[in-house]
Amino acid sequence: MYAVGGGVRARQTSMKQSSKESGGVRLLTLFLCGDVMTGRGIDQVLPHPGKPQLYEPYIRDARDYVRLAERVNGSVNWPVEPAYPWGAGLAELDRTRPDVRIINLETAITVSDRYRPKGINYRMHPANIDCLMAADVDCCVLANNHVLDWGVAGLLETLATLDAAGIRRAGAGRNLEESIAPAVLPVPGKGRVLVFSCGSESSGIGRRWEATDHQPGVHLLPDLSMDSVVTLARQIRRVKRAGDIVVLSIHWGGNWDYSIPHVQREFAHALVDRAGVDVIHGHSSHHVKGVEVYNGRLILYGCGDLLSDYEGISGHEEFRGELGLMYFPSLDPATGRLQRLEMTPTRLRKLRINRAALDEAQWLAEVLNREGGPLGSSVFLTADHRLELQWHDA
Repeated sequence: MYAVGGGVRARQTSMKQSSKESGGVRLLTLFLCGDVMTGRGIDQVLPHPGKPQLYEPYIRDARDYVRLAERVNGSVNWPVEPAYPWGAGLAELDRTRPDVRIINLETAITVSDRYRPKGINYRMHPANIDCLMAADVDCCVLANNHVLDWGVAGLLETLATLDAAGIRRAGAGRNLEESIAPAVLPVPGKGRVLVFSCGSESSGIGRRWEATDHQPGVHLLPDLSMDSVVTLARQIRRVKRAGDIVVLSIHWGGNWDYSIPHVQREFAHALVDRAGVDVIHGHSSHHVKGVEVYNGRLILYGCGDLLSDYEGISGHEEFRGELGLMYFPSLDPATGRLQRLEMTPTRLRKLRINRAALDEAQWLAEVLNREGGPLGSSVFLTADHRLELQWHDA
């Protein structure tokens, strides 16, 4: 069983026919990003805010996150339009015209009050689904440590809301089979993109959140062992056809750490070599991490945050968590090999995405060069203040 979409929505399809070419080959371009947290403070500024009550140690009202952001960067003038949080990101999506748009949605979409006592709980009101639709999101990956913040009822409402909006999903479901099933996204003239989603306990996902044959939950890996690679390979082969592009989205590791554990690199390489994965979309860190290209396949170990309500919160300033990247990898659709990776530097301000200033883009370039060097990659800053990846294929 797997979720088959009707392809990317018709509004996009007419635009996507002009995707980039390389050597006469029409490339397949993805949009990938890190955490998209449209709950809590962002939910409060949208047209249909949910209940603001929180159960955090220090903040009990989600509107306080709006006030913290306003204290730092000025008035937000809320309520705002559904597209507001995406800000300059929408122009980047229009410019690049990606064939498939994939986000890590790190919030429940629910009115459930049955919160899990875990300290931080994200929820967005279902009536604010227009916020995701404004960016024409094709697929939300859900195997993360916030999708069950408001219990099973919250998860089930999240699934139903995405389904009703025509947004494909992967990584969580009403049972184990559904949580494992990929989102299947046909791209006219270029085949299919299969999006698998899974999580690791190292990201904070509790073992009790794991989906079973009789319990809703997330697709949680037992570990990052070769046995897990074999299991994932079996799941992929069950669905994959010749010409399919496979994206494996994984929520792993802590929030604040540039280092990439050896076990993660081994696991990622094995997914390429033994499971036929073409793109590894890693997230959980609240800052960007090094990028690797292995056997022609893109590995993003940590994409950072794209959209959150953190801008008024102090701590970990050295990581510049307010800075992020929109990743636009272009692949050869026949082979899955990476042909180009363009990245747009962003900055969160007033609870929306802005283009990063030149000095901020330069800082991100320095980080990617420092952290990517041992992985065989580097970036250069283009004349329009975007970043391009260069690599030595491992």
